[in-house]
Amino acid sequence: MATAAASAVLLAATACGGSSSSGSGTSSAPAVSGSATSGTITWWASPITTSGSDPRTVLIKKFEKAYPKIHVNLQSAPTDTDTNRSSLITTISGGATSPDVYMGDVIWPGQFGKAGLAAPLSKYLPKSYFSQFAPGLAQGATYNGQVYGAPFFEDEGFLYYRKDLLAKEHMKVPTTWQQLESEASTLTKKKDAKYGYVWEGDSYEGLTCDFMEYLGSAGGTVLNSGMNGSTLNSAAGKKALSFMQSLITSGASPKAVTTMQEPQAMSAFASGQSAFLRNWDYGYSYANTASSPSKVVGKVGVAPLPGFAGGTSPGTSTIGGWNLYINPHSKHVAADLTFIKWMTGATAEKTLATQFSEIPTLQSVRTSSGVVSSNPVLAAAAKTRLIPRPAGTPQYAKVSQAIYTNVNSALTGSAQPGPALSSASSAINSAVSSSGSGL
Repeated sequence: MATAAASAVLLAATACGGSSSSGSGTSSAPAVSGSATSGTITWWASPITTSGSDPRTVLIKKFEKAYPKIHVNLQSAPTDTDTNRSSLITTISGGATSPDVYMGDVIWPGQFGKAGLAAPLSKYLPKSYFSQFAPGLAQGATYNGQVYGAPFFEDEGFLYYRKDLLAKEHMKVPTTWQQLESEASTLTKKKDAKYGYVWEGDSYEGLTCDFMEYLGSAGGTVLNSGMNGSTLNSAAGKKALSFMQSLITSGASPKAVTTMQEPQAMSAFASGQSAFLRNWDYGYSYANTASSPSKVVGKVGVAPLPGFAGGTSPGTSTIGGWNLYINPHSKHVAADLTFIKWMTGATAEKTLATQFSEIPTLQSVRTSSGVVSSNPVLAAAAKTRLIPRPAGTPQYAKVSQAIYTNVNSALTGSAQPGPALSSASSAINSAVSSSGSGL
């Protein structure tokens, strides 16, 4: 899992939904430019790992072997996601026909679709193509009823726990949030750990990701099906936020969690201070690598995030990761589609999973025995339920800001859950009523 750790550090600015796909059948797809089996295309993609073989070149070689008349030029994109995004916006909005295909964040569909910076893939590919992916991935890549991104590889939230501490106190891995709160509180009271459960509670995008997991587990949503109104100030929203608040007031989580982002939470866990951690897929390899440095090597387990007692188990994990998009000005759309279908197909997805420890998007691959047995994170990923962030609106950045600022206010005690959600909803309604692209 060393490559996963490198990937997470490199792509930290990613993540970390929209309406359901209405992709049309191929019979009604518009005409596409170029040949589906020959030509030269340019792929804009950030480095995926920082050590070992480059997954991009490995996959390109396999693709070109399968399609010897299509040549792929790799254009290495900036590792900083914001810089990457800005470069693409400048290039594509200027009418450039290259790159043809680009790797982009899972939260870009609304903004890029609205601004005409990505081609609607569901106009070219059938519903059967998008139904192959793990539930939630196509929904998260949808804007205004069309799917803009092909799920390439993903990330998601996981629960990390100290196997030795649970064994010492004869505790089971928690499957409900209430059980996690109880065990975390007990372990701190017994002084088995300084902190019970650490997570990302600072006022930033990471808190939106964490909040979505509690909200999804409670059965709630942020936006209505039309993506034009807030549904956040609901019974589910209050349940989610009240529980997050109780983690702190009960002592299960420290007050300092309201200032923690991924690095701080990861450090607290890897240093042996915390019994439980919520983090992305790199958390397992980081905690089990002595050079991290980590004081808990060999003592860490990983599991799907819990759900609420009496609800669906496991809970929901927020989707992060990367999609493949097509430049709407590309002159090689037919070859672009061939490339995208292969890169999100079984051969590429298995390669990403088993050789590079990336979480595959194809449901048949992520649940296959060969992938599940390759490492504990992939085994846990096969059991998770995914929830996309509300990126089906071009105003996602403002929607997320409304969430994380108001949720953080409730966590710090500056506001109660009801007023915090009311304030967030007001800001969200104001944001989604805008006709702008959000860029």
